[in-house]
Amino acid sequence: MVNVRGWDDEERAALVALLKAQPERLNWGDLTAMVAECGSARKVWSRYYPDTLFGESEATAILREAQADVAAWTTDDFRFLTFMDDDYPERLRDVRQMPPVVFTQGCLVRADRAVSVVGSRKASPEALSFARQTATLLVKQGLTVVAGLAEGIDTAAHEATLKARGRTVAVIGTGIRKRYPAANKGLHAAIVERGGLVLSQFWPDSPPTKWSFPVRNAVMSAYGLATVVVTAGEHSGTRIQAREAIAHGRPVILSAAVTRETQWGAALVNQPGVRVASTPEDVMRHLDTILNVNSRVAELLASAFA
Repeated sequence: MVNVRGWDDEERAALVALLKAQPERLNWGDLTAMVAECGSARKVWSRYYPDTLFGESEATAILREAQADVAAWTTDDFRFLTFMDDDYPERLRDVRQMPPVVFTQGCLVRADRAVSVVGSRKASPEALSFARQTATLLVKQGLTVVAGLAEGIDTAAHEATLKARGRTVAVIGTGIRKRYPAANKGLHAAIVERGGLVLSQFWPDSPPTKWSFPVRNAVMSAYGLATVVVTAGEHSGTRIQAREAIAHGRPVILSAAVTRETQWGAALVNQPGVRVASTPEDVMRHLDTILNVNSRVAELLASAFA
């Protein structure tokens, strides 16, 4: 559990510098764990790059560049948060893939009650209808709808949520300054303008890549209370989110079509925390059970530590 306390910009810059320098080829997860344990990115930076009397080293240049980046980001049209900042989305701190930094546009809700609705970019009319109906029902229950701002199921879920005047969160696979796909530029803006949130874990100008979308899926599953998989192919990236959600201890609701049409979906049916829904109404019945269990667990934990 991360001991959260607000950081200053020097700490934020030291974290950015560590992530860019990657001393001893440590990955972001390892560096994040070290900083969380120490409580200070500056101390971890000094451990690997002690001050030198022999002019500006390559490491010093990286740190100065990080300081300039952080200063510039504070005046941009997005927010920059580290995992040690108070406003960082708290559910992301619960998982091993916790992103050390996030960039956001729109309205942050730290304890957002959210459900992911995900699926393939190329979806049938029936699957798109399933996604829209599910999103609309989630809004009626006062829940936030999370998706990835991609074509297909993601777009259907976001648009249906906005139409129902609900809150939607887009966890994107590019930098916060990018608009991808280009066709969803207006949707990106609408989500921000209408009380939703766009969230990225990548540097602001990062382009889309093959690896960024699976990484994004892991964060999307962490953000939500549960993941609803509407449709997905045998090798779809959506299956990564289902598996990550299970690893995170988050419930997964698979549409019956996914269990019929994919081997990976059929293999997940008997896994703990996995449920199958034939209709959007089935999805909501499963969610009612999940939310009631979560509420009961929270009550028990509150009494235990009272």
